[in-house]
Amino acid sequence: MTQLQTESPLTALFSAVVHTPFGGMGIRTQAGALVEMVYLPAHYAEKDATDPVAAKAVQQIRRYLADPGFRFKLPLAPVGSAFQQRVWQAIAAIPCGQVQTYGQVAKHIQSAPRAVGQACGANWYPLVIPCHRVTAAGGLGGFSHHDDVDGFHLEVKRWLLRHEGVHGY
Repeated sequence: MTQLQTESPLTALFSAVVHTPFGGMGIRTQAGALVEMVYLPAHYAEKDATDPVAAKAVQQIRRYLADPGFRFKLPLAPVGSAFQQRVWQAIAAIPCGQVQTYGQVAKHIQSAPRAVGQACGANWYPLVIPCHRVTAAGGLGGFSHHDDVDGFHLEVKRWLLRHEGVHGY
C-alpha cells in the first residue's frame, strides 16, 4: 500500500495484513512489539507493514508458509495471566508436525483440559504460539474460541495441521 491510498476500514486496526492460503493474518504492533495476530477471512485487503516490527512479522509469516518448521522470533508484548503464559509456554514446546491433546498439555502443567482450552482460545499470538497443535482427545477440538465444524477458524486449524504434515483431521 502506498502512502496515497486510502486505508480500508477493515484493515485500519492492523499494522499489516498478509494474505495466506487460509485467508489472511492481521498484525498489530505498538511500541516496538507485536501486540496481536488475528486470523482473517480472505476478503480483508493486504496491507503493507507500517513499522519495522510489522514488517518482520510479515516476513516471518511468509517464511513459515514456505517452511512449516520455521521458528518465529518476534518481540512479543507481555499479555495474559500467569496461568495462560504457562499454557502458552507448554504449547510453544510442541514440535512442528506433532499434536498434543488438551489433556496431555493439562497433565504436563498440572491443570485441567478445559482450562488449557480456554487459554488456547485466548492466545494473542497464533502461529508464534501454535495452539493449532492442541487437539481434543477424540478429534480436532476447537480453535480460537470457535468450534463450528465447517467454520472459518476450524478450516484454518485443519490447513495449518496439514501444512505441518499432520493428517487425519
